Amino acid sequence: MATETPPPSKAERKLPSTEEFEQVQESAEFAELRRAHRSFAFPLTVAFIAWYLLYVLLCNYADDFMDTKVVGNINVALVLGLGQFLTTFLIAWWYSRYSAAKLDPKGEAIKSRMEGGA
Repeated sequence: MATETPPPSKAERKLPSTEEFEQVQESAEFAELRRAHRSFAFPLTVAFIAWYLLYVLLCNYADDFMDTKVVGNINVALVLGLGQFLTTFLIAWWYSRYSAAKLDPKGEAIKSRMEGGA
């Protein structure tokens, strides 16, 4: 069984200097972290905004379509409106999983190196 060294205690951590922060910002590792975040967040943001604007435009200009009954008194507008909520929660869940798997380990590595001086 391999043993890992425990993280430094608060007293053992050093505060990085401004120069160290700037060096990390210019590093390839930090650039990869930013790229990984942006490649996930930006396309999903654009897609969600487009989906939302489509819903708004349909509500304003496609009355007959949005008033189409799906089941009983439930119409297309209600289904698409509830779909907005579902999409929001799905994106949040998906980002949480992505962040935990891809972003957090990279960020933690940078943080521990800066605080521990390694």
